[in-house]
Amino acid sequence: MTVAPPPSPRRAANDADALALLFAELAVAAGARVMDVFARERLDVRYKNDASPVSEADEAAEAFLLETLARRLPGVPAVAEEAAARGEVFDPGDAFLLIDPLDGTREFVAHGVEFAVNIAFVADGAPRAGAIYAPAMGRLWFGGAQAFAASIAPGAPLPQPALWRRLATRRRPAAGLAALVSKTHLDPATQAFLRRPDIKESRPMASSIKFGLLAEGEADVYPRFGPTMEWDVAAGHAILAAAGGAVLDPHGRPLRYGKAAQGFRNGPFVAWADPGSATLP
Repeated sequence: MTVAPPPSPRRAANDADALALLFAELAVAAGARVMDVFARERLDVRYKNDASPVSEADEAAEAFLLETLARRLPGVPAVAEEAAARGEVFDPGDAFLLIDPLDGTREFVAHGVEFAVNIAFVADGAPRAGAIYAPAMGRLWFGGAQAFAASIAPGAPLPQPALWRRLATRRRPAAGLAALVSKTHLDPATQAFLRRPDIKESRPMASSIKFGLLAEGEADVYPRFGPTMEWDVAAGHAILAAAGGAVLDPHGRPLRYGKAAQGFRNGPFVAWADPGSATLP
């Protein structure tokens, strides 16, 4: 993976690896801001109209990312979770950024460790590059044309490429599939999926790190039939696709992005490590 100058919106889709590396750098820097808040004895939390929590960490990380990305990628529109929650209206066109400054805020507020910073670039409805950083775990995943993982402390410089782990999803195990599921959105449709005879085990987990674990070959499938937003999923989708996996809707088609008319809400999907073995309910 080589570093290129910041691309223009027109060129950005052709610079996926450089974008992924930039996103990795910025996610780790944003993660340091998240951990500054996490270290406090008391977290100030309020609740949005959809009853989801928001903290100072969400807002600090988002402000940093929006300001920095506007400088590093001038002219590329950005859709960010907290800005959307404040009522900002986005019509980003067909090439834009998706930012979730703190995915898994409930986990963060509960002082768990499974929360992450997500940054993705979307072009023509598909995620082209993304980074996920779990600062409390020190785990980073990023991908464009290729996908990598690295261990890194919040705010630290990115390690040298020799220390990156090239990611490749695993093929369908003969013994059966290991599923990752949401800790907080285990809806009836997901429960029905988990009763399939080819699912041999399931592991509840918060936030987008489920995509990173699929990309690293630690699990096989992540069904999600409950609500998500595009900024929850796009970075993980980009990384998983670069590692050889797929994120499919109930019709077996790749999940699409840029649904401004729907408020950037996703429908149901299943993320697969091995697309060749993907079967949907």
